[in-house]
Amino acid sequence: MAEQSGPGVEHVLCHVCGGQVTSFLDLGRQPLSDCFLAPGATEDEYFYRLAVGVCGSCTMVQLIEPVDREKMFHEDYPYYSSGSSVMRSHFEDTARRLLEHTATRTDPFVVEIGCNDGVMLRTIHDAGVRHLGFEPSGKVAQAARDKGLRVSTEFFEERTAVQVRSTEGPADVVYAANTICHIPYIESIFRGIDALLGEHGVFVFEDPYLGDIVEKTSFDQIYDEHFFFFTARSVQAMAAAFGFELVDVERLPVHGGELRYTIARAGKREPDAAVARLIDEERVRGLADPIVLRDFADRVERVRADLRTVLHDLRDQGRSVVAYGATAKSATVANFCGIGPELVSYVCDTTPAKQGRVTPGTHIPVRPVEAFRDSYPDYALLFAWNHAEEIMRKEQGFRGAGGRWILYVPHVHVV
Repeated sequence: MAEQSGPGVEHVLCHVCGGQVTSFLDLGRQPLSDCFLAPGATEDEYFYRLAVGVCGSCTMVQLIEPVDREKMFHEDYPYYSSGSSVMRSHFEDTARRLLEHTATRTDPFVVEIGCNDGVMLRTIHDAGVRHLGFEPSGKVAQAARDKGLRVSTEFFEERTAVQVRSTEGPADVVYAANTICHIPYIESIFRGIDALLGEHGVFVFEDPYLGDIVEKTSFDQIYDEHFFFFTARSVQAMAAAFGFELVDVERLPVHGGELRYTIARAGKREPDAAVARLIDEERVRGLADPIVLRDFADRVERVRADLRTVLHDLRDQGRSVVAYGATAKSATVANFCGIGPELVSYVCDTTPAKQGRVTPGTHIPVRPVEAFRDSYPDYALLFAWNHAEEIMRKEQGFRGAGGRWILYVPHVHVV
């Protein structure tokens, strides 16, 4: 139960340490970010309140209200990691890095939490290394199985980890990408890691970095699937709470800025100097400081006002505007800013499962990218801004026809 303390401020208990979490940003009523419905099936659409706060004890930034996991990750979950050439390359490189941890092991075993369509595990499989992926989204899991990969459709937690340990033995590497930040029941995750990981094994995960979100005002990284917003400092505290130690960190450019964390059993590996350096940097930047976080919230409000002004002005001028990339995070932007079909006529996307449907909450039609190329608009709002370089390179014809891109990270601007 949330407690109120002053206008717009409330407190809940931290999902990591049980400390007090104080809200600093409220993005209002939001739909499930990856729930793309048929045009005539929006009457019973699910909505929840999207607000975020910071723990005064362990500094973990997290959502005030979690959404049930079964509502988000299910048979028809539409995101496929292999859809981007940049991400395919990233995960191939990541797999090779993970294999370095298994080089001296006999019959090594690699487990991935949230393996999606197997984009990373494919390289592990091709190297002849024993593996298992956890992927509760049925159709996505089947896409991984179709590649010859071993995949469980259960959720990873203490119970399922214990089962795997009993049949497969200890894991040398447990890896997750854009998954651990999704999971409020983090104690069960670490108990599962404790049960499954070998004595000298490593738990490696990468997720959006709060430092980048604050610096870039990329508030669209906040949506139902992202429950935690990690920093090196908060992950160090989280690992220690469950008997583990943060031993390395690495900045990643993907998805608008992420951090890769390497965690080991306490005392089993010497922490890299990069950990202390980054934690010191985070303290200087004040990433857990309520004043800094409230300033971030103020900048979010400015982005909303500026984006609405640009789109309303273009509509009044009779200019055509569409959006590019029916991303999960675009649900936050569209619903928080009130962007519907009256401002953006459609959004194009390469994902077949989204095409012919409408965006969550705001019900903008989703069309294939061919629609974009058949008749270029005057402006395109780039929801998939984290893939801007790849998209703009692919869509040079749009610029050649005089089209212009609208971006809102780190501020609203037209290029």
